This record gives sequence, structure tokens and C-alpha cells, in this order.
Amino acid sequence: MSDAPLDIEQHDQLLAYLRATKRIAPTESPQIKTLAGGVSNRTVWVKRETGEAWVLKQALAKLRVKVDWFSDPTRAHREALGLHWLEKLAPPGTITPLVFEDEKHHLLAMQAVPEPHENWKTMLLRGEVKQDHVEQFATLLRIIHRAAATAPEPLQKIFDDRSFFESLRLEPYYGYSAAQVPEAADFLHELIADTRSRRKSLVHGDYSPKNVLVHEGRLILLDHEVIHWGDPAFDIGFAMTHFLSKAHHLPAHRVELLRAAAQFCRLSDDNETGELGARHTLACMLARVAGRSPLEYFSDVERGRQRRIIVELMSRRPDNVLDVIDGFARKLDAD
Repeated sequence: MSDAPLDIEQHDQLLAYLRATKRIAPTESPQIKTLAGGVSNRTVWVKRETGEAWVLKQALAKLRVKVDWFSDPTRAHREALGLHWLEKLAPPGTITPLVFEDEKHHLLAMQAVPEPHENWKTMLLRGEVKQDHVEQFATLLRIIHRAAATAPEPLQKIFDDRSFFESLRLEPYYGYSAAQVPEAADFLHELIADTRSRRKSLVHGDYSPKNVLVHEGRLILLDHEVIHWGDPAFDIGFAMTHFLSKAHHLPAHRVELLRAAAQFCRLSDDNETGELGARHTLACMLARVAGRSPLEYFSDVERGRQRRIIVELMSRRPDNVLDVIDGFARKLDAD
């Protein structure tokens, strides 16, 4: 096989690679489809003639966003580690099994989620908010956090490196936002320091409805390249941001989405939904309008409104996540 760089979105290259590496038979011609929406990876679906289906992910060095954003593509192998260990920690059927990884080309393959399935973010954006889905989402995160915290070896050592969390979360979300919103800089820099010092459990780092597929009513979690040993309250704030931002964006479904946010909070670990969870919620909500990865569904007016409201709430330092939900809802109603 050629030593030229492999681009799995070039289907002829991918087919030649799969045959040359004996992942498939020399004469096999699988179905291949590029999956849209990947910011940090090339993502391709492959269905073999046997009926087995894979999703292949190849990490990009430069992410597909408007501003310059770089991250080491070896994070693909962090995701492979995440797949391996999360399958042991999480309830059966909630994590896609790893099929293979290739260190040379910074790619991995996992079993594809069976059809039919739908992205949970898509469902929420059309106002389809189901209590059972929210309960599963909160319960899965609580199980992962608690299982890791109560049995930290060997997870603490395996996931000790946080360089991908730094390059994909702390700098582009908190650090970049601090530069863009000077009135929030002290709040964000203090939170960055506290987050770096807190090493308590396994942290997914990308716990979002975008990274959840719903198949036959069950939530299946994807995208583990930011997983590390650190501050689990970050996952709470990151997830909460999506419920509250959608409540902002969808006034016709605001009540249901705010109720979902409160339900998620109450079902999550109490240790992570207090003051630290509140701070991460505010910081992530600001980052999604002022950071390197703004929410694509917000209008300019919505971005400005969320920025103003969050800066106001930061000055008040809510005691817990439920206080953030209540404060944000009140300010939206008053606007």
C-alpha cells in the first residue's frame, strides 16, 4: 500500500486501504458513505457484504471551523481507549464496540449503530423532548462518573493526560471566550485554574445530545476523544448548556426544555451539580456564543442575548445548577 496520506473521505482510497490491510476481502465491495457534520474528524460509514456495518473516524489536525483551531490527531487513539473502557463501565448497549484502530493513519472503526436511529440533538431541535430520554442521559453519566471514581485504578493512570481536553475544551471554550468577553475573563480564568486542579473521576468532555443516537428508544453515546481523568462537573455544565440554549432558541418548547434541564440536574450526581456545576454551566453557555465553536442554530440576536444574560448571571455567582436554570429562565422571560 502507498505511503501517501490516507483520506478516508476519498472512497477509492478507503476501499484500497481496507483491502490492503485485510480488513475486508480482496474482492469485497462494501457500501461507503461519508457522514456529514464532523468538525474534528472525517467520518465514513461502511457496510460490508456480510451485513456488518462500521463507522470509521479519522482525526483532523485542523478542525473545520471558521477560526483557526488545531489539535493533535493522535487523539483518535484516546477515543479508542475511551471505547474500550466505557464499554466496561456503562450499561450494556450504550457504547459502540471498537472494531479496530490504526495508529499510522490516526483512525479507528467502531460498530455502527443499527438502523433506524436518529440523532438526539435533531429530535430536541424539533421540540421532541421525552422524559425517558433525559433520564437515560443523566443516568448514564452518573453511572460512568461513580463507577470510575469508586474504582480509579487503572483509569486514573490511563486517562491522566489532559492535552486533548486543553486543546479542544479549555482553550477554545474558556480561554478564547475570556479574550472575546473581557468582563467574563476573571470568572473564566479562575474556573480554568480550578478545573486543572480537580482530578476526581473520568470525564467524557463532550457529553452532548449531538453525540447521542436514539435506537429503539435507547440512547447510545458517541465521540470520546476528549475523555480524561479530571473534573466531572465539566460534563454537567457541558450537557446543561444544550438544554438551556435550546430552551432559548425554541420559545414554543421552552417549558419542556427547561423541565428537561431540571430533570437532568436532579438525576445527576449531587456532588457535581452544586457551585462547580453552576460555574461550568455558565462558562459553557458563554463559550457556545463567544468561543471557537459557536452554536450553529443561534441567530446574531440570540447570541447577543445569551452573552448578555450569562455575563449578568456570572456576576451573581449562582450556588447550584438549579439556580442557573431558574435565573436564565427568568431573564429570558423578562427580555
